[in-house]
Amino acid sequence: MKQEIATVLNRVRTENPLVHNITNAVVTNFTANGLLALGASPVMAYAPEEVAMMVKLAGALVLNIGTLTTDVVDAMIIAGKSANKHGVPVIFDPVGVGSTSYRLEMAERILSEIKVSVIRGNAGEIASLGGKKGMTKGVDSVASKAEDDMLLAKSVANQFQTIVVMTGKDDVVTDGTDTYVIHNGHPILTKVTGTGCLLSSVLGAFVAVEENHLLASVSGVTIYGIAAEMAAKDTVHKGPGSFQIAFLDQLSKISEENIHRFGRIEKLEQ
Repeated sequence: MKQEIATVLNRVRTENPLVHNITNAVVTNFTANGLLALGASPVMAYAPEEVAMMVKLAGALVLNIGTLTTDVVDAMIIAGKSANKHGVPVIFDPVGVGSTSYRLEMAERILSEIKVSVIRGNAGEIASLGGKKGMTKGVDSVASKAEDDMLLAKSVANQFQTIVVMTGKDDVVTDGTDTYVIHNGHPILTKVTGTGCLLSSVLGAFVAVEENHLLASVSGVTIYGIAAEMAAKDTVHKGPGSFQIAFLDQLSKISEENIHRFGRIEKLEQ
């Protein structure tokens, strides 16, 4: 598995996929810089007049509802339908989906009108998509049992016929049948705004170059976690600002050797 992950990373850097992001206002700059550091090419296009055409040029489309308006959702629907028509994979990040009824309504609209390839969220967000309430606090997740999270991720993957990436202390990646747990990462990620959102866009870069979306998702999550660990090693004592810069650096420098040495991927028995 580690060699496969390294191969997919090399393809991202070689192919330089264009990732079309309709994301939130808080994270746009960080997302663009993170994708560039990794080796992908970001574009942020929101106008409904151009999103369908822009998607045709992209390797993946990332939809993030962090700063939500009805106009933005309308643009997402146009872009998503174009992506589906042209075979462009869609990654959906349902930020804070359980915190308000409007946010849940918009997420459900997106999922009913667009076929998504990957859903990336924390346990509370995935729970809300699966019909469970009271699992989110703003855009953050309320603590739950790891065993329940695994079952929930698999259930939502089967419900929407997609890959679910559930992030937390350990990250779960599942297609509803095969399930992986990635034990890489660092708690300081939660102290920097937009690290989850950037991960969703990073998944877009990996899905853009790898047709096996389960492998692509495991690859993206593993590399992201390793880069965070490497960045934290020298900066965690300095604080989140220093970590953020070091993290971007590590995304650009992570190597095949790092993957083999530090990757901690567990495949669960069915």
